[in-house]
Amino acid sequence: MRKHFPRNLCIILSALFLILYSCTTGSCYEETDALVKASFYNYKTQKLQAPDSVTIYGLNMENSKLYNKAKGVQPALFPLNAATLSSKFIIKINGKTDTIEFRYNSYPHLVSKECGISFYHNLDTDRIFTRHAIINIYIGNRNISTVNEENIRIFY
Repeated sequence: MRKHFPRNLCIILSALFLILYSCTTGSCYEETDALVKASFYNYKTQKLQAPDSVTIYGLNMENSKLYNKAKGVQPALFPLNAATLSSKFIIKINGKTDTIEFRYNSYPHLVSKECGISFYHNLDTDRIFTRHAIINIYIGNRNISTVNEENIRIFY
């Protein structure tokens, strides 16, 4: 005598098998932090040149420095806070201290299914900096994203 496998159970098991094997346990290999990428330029020569020493930290955040007397930094990466409309940084170039403030608007961007959402930013035209070490700042790309491209040039 031959036993019959219930047809509904066969359909359910087939569907379950397809669902389990169609879902991948993908890892996120993409960049998820949208950072301002700032290249350093010598003001006199107008050429790309890393300073001898760079220290960068957020305003009132001396204990969590992004760079601490770092040599050969090119480009410097500035994280922006998506919960605010501006971020202020203290930057010390070759022993001279300046303050830079970035003003921006933030918006969510889906990076991928595995990586989730990141916040991208659009820099406003206003940029505030003191003129001790920094002579000028040129904004080449106002769209701050995860793409590895220069956003601003810092002339010192």
